[in-house]
Amino acid sequence: MKFQIVSDSSCEFTPEDIDQCQVSVVSFYVTFGDGASYREGKDITAVEFYQRMVDQPDVFPTTSTPTIQDYLDAFLPLVEAGSPVLCICINGQFSSSLQTAQNARQMILEDHPQAEIYVMDSRLVTVLQNQFVREAVRLRNAGATLAQAVAALEPIRDTGHIFFTTRDLEYLRHGGRIGKAAATAGALLNVKPLIEYTNCELLSGGIAKGRKQSMKKAIDRCCRHLERTGLDIRDYRVATGYGLDREEYLAFTQQVIAAFREMGLEGLRPLGQEFHIGVTIGVHTGPYPIGLGYLKRAALPEGCPEPAEV
Repeated sequence: MKFQIVSDSSCEFTPEDIDQCQVSVVSFYVTFGDGASYREGKDITAVEFYQRMVDQPDVFPTTSTPTIQDYLDAFLPLVEAGSPVLCICINGQFSSSLQTAQNARQMILEDHPQAEIYVMDSRLVTVLQNQFVREAVRLRNAGATLAQAVAALEPIRDTGHIFFTTRDLEYLRHGGRIGKAAATAGALLNVKPLIEYTNCELLSGGIAKGRKQSMKKAIDRCCRHLERTGLDIRDYRVATGYGLDREEYLAFTQQVIAAFREMGLEGLRPLGQEFHIGVTIGVHTGPYPIGLGYLKRAALPEGCPEPAEV
């Protein structure tokens, strides 16, 4: 029997993605200070989340991880059906979601010692976790066993790299990423941060004057990195993601495509799909994060044919 896939909602799957890819998603919770918790993707969409941030600029939302019961509810029906389970979680350094899933696995094994559940730290976040889960789906659809899929996925976890920016420094200040003085000075000077995610860490990529320049610099930094490292991006999944401003995002994605075309790279997939950056990153960036990232494709096990694109 094919293995089944569970992920926490940092993978940013929409209801349509869940149905198409046949995965189970366990939600993070987000709170806006009114005492109510909302399940990401179920009680609140990404657009609703970001719009509420815009409407309530003095309220800084917080997130909490899925509960053990949430994971039990996702695992148990699959185990009872006799399916092996691959659970993919957000970078374990960023969240306790991974540990919670591992605890739920141990509880399942007490009553179902024959259960086959593998909990994997994706070492990734947001749109790259999305791409990683899609690689797991690709492997499953190609006929890989759970063990084969794990062996193929583990080597690609650290190949991901994100280049992004945001409009508002105040959320970074509130989350402790920068000091109050730096946030105030940045706002006065209209300076925007450039941020990168690689090797499980968020790193400063410098600053840019104004929003348009920061988006251009994010793309430029990605292209220079590709040239410097000699990566063949055609072996990778490439994705762009955003928060609230769809018109800006569509223009940004076209700029990415144009920049890659100048490098002789065309027809990259899944560029063209829309990805909302979810609540786990959005609480730190504010309503307007935007960026691009890439992740290497997994090698299919011998004898597994290439399935339809997901």
